[in-house]
Amino acid sequence: MNSNYSTESQVTEQFRQAMQAAGIYYSGEIIADGQLHRIRHEDHKNGTLNCAYVLHVDGKPAGYFENWSTGTKQTWTNRKTVRSYHAFSKQITDAKILRQKEQVRKHAAAAIKAVNIWSRSKPITAQKEHAYLVNKRIQPHGARIYKGALVIPIYNESDELVNLQFINSQGDKRFLSGGRKRGCFHVIGDLSQRILICEGFADGASLFEESGQRTVIAFDAGNLLPVAKNIRELAPDTEVIICGDNDLSGTGQTAARQAALAIAGKILIPQEPGMDWNDVLTGGSRNA
Repeated sequence: MNSNYSTESQVTEQFRQAMQAAGIYYSGEIIADGQLHRIRHEDHKNGTLNCAYVLHVDGKPAGYFENWSTGTKQTWTNRKTVRSYHAFSKQITDAKILRQKEQVRKHAAAAIKAVNIWSRSKPITAQKEHAYLVNKRIQPHGARIYKGALVIPIYNESDELVNLQFINSQGDKRFLSGGRKRGCFHVIGDLSQRILICEGFADGASLFEESGQRTVIAFDAGNLLPVAKNIRELAPDTEVIICGDNDLSGTGQTAARQAALAIAGKILIPQEPGMDWNDVLTGGSRNA
């Protein structure tokens, strides 16, 4: 066996183990070329690239990885080898700055597109106007229709429209390409005694219709924590309840607990495994 290949294989496996120890699970190929690679955490939805890494094996093998959905950031070195790490550290910094600039550009372009599409979307007021609302037994709550899809506006902490979620009649969901989502949300209801924060639009609609309390939609489990922090900043004295999903994987419960703990909030989870709040409050099914 080629000794160089054997060494690189050992290093990438050690790097993978370090990522796993930090809670980043990725079974795909790890490319040790010193470039930034975005990857999907195995517990995240298909198409999401919320993690990234950099790895090189020349001289002193070293790397860096992060999980943007949790804020985990970590550098890694192979202690069995010796060489200055400063040059590689600078490469990591340069790559991050470049990625951040590109991300800002994409976010700005998507926000402009969101405003344009939203202005051309059809306002609706009744459940019967879209099949998804009928299936989930909820009202529109500010949603509109664009080219047959239900459209949910997504705002940042400054109340600026930055992204859109599209839901078709079968319940398939997508966001604007390049749009900002982290820390952003959709709000249902006026100011109230307490604020509920949940994952999906159907959950939020059901919770608001049941409780009458202002409800904030984070759109997925990974966004509960950054949204909760933003809401706490905006409403420091209001009681906040994180209404998480009871996922069979445990993802929803864990994310809800982390969010509640971070803002000194409360937590509510459906009792039955596999259920979300739309299921509980409407007697529906997550497959509906």
